Amino acid sequence: MSAQGPKQALLEQFALVAKTLSHPGRLELLEHLAQGERSVEALAQRVGMAMANASHHLQQLRRAGLVSTRREGKFIFYGLADDAVLDLLAALRHVAEKGLAEVDRIVGDYFADRDNLKPVSQAELLELMRAGSVTVLDVRPPDEYAAGHLPGSLNLPLETLEARLAELDPGQEIVAYCRGPYCVLSFEAVAELRKRGFKVRRLEDGLPEWRAAGLPLEHVEAS
Repeated sequence: MSAQGPKQALLEQFALVAKTLSHPGRLELLEHLAQGERSVEALAQRVGMAMANASHHLQQLRRAGLVSTRREGKFIFYGLADDAVLDLLAALRHVAEKGLAEVDRIVGDYFADRDNLKPVSQAELLELMRAGSVTVLDVRPPDEYAAGHLPGSLNLPLETLEARLAELDPGQEIVAYCRGPYCVLSFEAVAELRKRGFKVRRLEDGLPEWRAAGLPLEHVEAS
């Protein structure tokens, strides 16, 4: 049997990355890590996994070069290895959108039902922010907001929305964003606010794509 050639060896490594991405739980972990680094404990709690399962999936992602680690005391923190991981996830999404009928069905049945308006692009939102004619709404949890958010955005997690409606100006357009293009939080927030008469749209992408584009961010300083 002939020795494996360099091209075949490379294809095996590319296949390792593809195989690692073939589990929905790992894709969800990457979505959360795109918001900022997290400990295993925090990730397991956020995605509803047992600690052992989360740790196993994270080790798989690390072996494939998709995440990196940092130790702080007794805790190990995980983060995306590179912004190229975001490009890979975006490419995966675009291929699925174009080639899978089931993706169309899910988008139509759930997402379009809650928001069938054209979302706001990054460039359009920047213009609205410069003009001071928009309220930017971050509907992610407070810890994700603290790790990085769009400048001047108001953190209004979905579960607090109804109790904090008085903080919103009904005369100003609202643009909501969260973790990414199919983040349920922003779709639900848009649907709820429209029911209450607010003029609201959704940002086309989420925080990770905004950061990857090199656009400005703010952080909450630790006290």
